[in-house]
Amino acid sequence: MRVLLAVWCSALLSCSESAEPPELSCNGHVELCERPYDEVAYATTHNAHASAAYRFAPPNQRSSLTQQLEDGVRGFMLDTYIDPRTNAPALCHGACVFGRLPLVDGLGELNAFLDANPGEVITIIFETYIEPEDVLASFEESGLLPRTYAHTVSEPWPTLGELVAADTRVVVFTDRDGGTYDWYMDVWAHAWETHFSAETPEDFSCAQNRGDRDNALFIFNHFLTAPFASEALAEMVNHNPFLLDRVEQCQDESGDFANFITVDFYEIGDVLSVTDTLNGF
Repeated sequence: MRVLLAVWCSALLSCSESAEPPELSCNGHVELCERPYDEVAYATTHNAHASAAYRFAPPNQRSSLTQQLEDGVRGFMLDTYIDPRTNAPALCHGACVFGRLPLVDGLGELNAFLDANPGEVITIIFETYIEPEDVLASFEESGLLPRTYAHTVSEPWPTLGELVAADTRVVVFTDRDGGTYDWYMDVWAHAWETHFSAETPEDFSCAQNRGDRDNALFIFNHFLTAPFASEALAEMVNHNPFLLDRVEQCQDESGDFANFITVDFYEIGDVLSVTDTLNGF
């Protein structure tokens, strides 16, 4: 009995000594943990909430926020309104009559994913038509608020690994009232974008629209609206070589790394593989 016990203890000690914790992965890649936030590319969905999954008509996406996350999307353009039916903050597009998703529910989907995936960093870019306190209340109720990151413009961005270690894995930008809270950041103090009003592929431009070109982050807009988004339009522009060629053209012209590769109907085409290519994979 003593011999068996000794053998068992020896085996247990050997296993405990040889077992190593899994290597930290950030946004799906160990290498990205050492990379600053502003040197990473993120597949981004334009009007991410305006999805057929939530019965928006016409939609900009097919899938729910949860499915987008599971597929590899890490940047979300969201429009906030007050839903006249409930007088509560909601994600709508143009008007809530075309579709609505309670803001707290959308944020809750993001938070649930982060709970289950501790190595993931996401970005929210709000087009805002509500008051900051309404946004704050939804972040508090959803449980997402403690995970927000507050950045100072003059400071270098942390690495993804640092954001993961601190569990400040939600970077939040807004086009209105930025700075009301330290985590609720003015997007145009941190980023610049290409033009977004394109009806045909020939309308695309690498020219600066909003934001200062000296800002650290580059929002690469790549979607057609004629007069609405459609899968047919996405089929025209979301595939390689057109998508990657245009990203590289705009990077060459600007000298900046494209951070947010923003598309409609991300399921169509190559935005996820282009994002991997930009990140060196």
